[in-house]
Amino acid sequence: MVTQALAAVVCAMCLLPVLVRAQLQVGFYQRTCPNAESLVRQAVATAFAKDAGIAAGLIRLHFHDCFVRGCDASVLLATNAGGGKTERQAIPNNPSLRGFEVIDAAKASIEQSCPGTVSCADILAFAARDSITLTGNVFYTVPAGRRDGSVSKEQDALDNLPPPTFTAQQLIDRFKNKTLTAEEMVLLSGAHTVGRSFCASFVKRIWNGTTPIVDAGLSSSYAALLRSLCPSSTTQTTLITTAMDPGSPNVLDNNYYKLLPRNMGLFFSDNQLRVDGNLNALVNTFAANETMWKERFAAAMVKMGRIEVQTGRCGQVRLNCSVVNPAASSSSPVELASVDEEGVIATS
Repeated sequence: MVTQALAAVVCAMCLLPVLVRAQLQVGFYQRTCPNAESLVRQAVATAFAKDAGIAAGLIRLHFHDCFVRGCDASVLLATNAGGGKTERQAIPNNPSLRGFEVIDAAKASIEQSCPGTVSCADILAFAARDSITLTGNVFYTVPAGRRDGSVSKEQDALDNLPPPTFTAQQLIDRFKNKTLTAEEMVLLSGAHTVGRSFCASFVKRIWNGTTPIVDAGLSSSYAALLRSLCPSSTTQTTLITTAMDPGSPNVLDNNYYKLLPRNMGLFFSDNQLRVDGNLNALVNTFAANETMWKERFAAAMVKMGRIEVQTGRCGQVRLNCSVVNPAASSSSPVELASVDEEGVIATS
């Protein structure tokens, strides 16, 4: 009875806001696995050398994880213990989400060095940071200590991830639900300066059935280019992609904000940053000052990485990032490192 009561209390604590629970810390693995971050960095660099586009995939993977059940690596789970599809099988993630094999490679290296110590959620946060460094020459520290969740449901992804069809107010509200401000929403939207998109995410801006169209906020020449790439018969399974930033698709820069006034935001939601006056002012600010944007973008990434995290005795440290640990496996909390430094940002 005592054990059951204690378990109930622990589970209840996991539902409390993150600030009520244990804090994430920079240098969390300093004593328990000091080479954790370097092993992740090595895995990301190896993958990046073969395919520069993987960096954008890893940044997006972290974002899509944090917006659904918090930053708990639930997006990495390949099976749903309760039956049905997982987050990674949901329409916003399939087939567009990528980078799973990089996380698996980093996890395998870390398990050889420090078994059962480093969570998949932290590996994902480190990998996103390293991807930003490789593409944007931005350096910042990542507070760690996240634990891995054990639930992944398709519907949660559908309910929480902001689709590319959202209006400005819907974007503001969705990010507010995740403790992020309107400014942080505009900052994080700048990640669209790297990577590619499948046609299905914007096809309704250029085709109405078989009839060519151009919706408001999309230049006619850009729409014509997109129509030449994406057929009117495009569906969710049409595996044709285009760069979200045609000018520098593998470089994290502020070109995204410069494209918006030219009506070259790929998604309807991108153009919405121009429709709202307050958001448009931020767009102009970030278009004019890349250094400022990079600094604030890094800070927004650190804050996003704190969304609804599980820490302490909540969650587990998965031994395999795509599978929940067997019931008999240990998932005891890793000892906290005595480091209280926050995310210091530096750009060059």
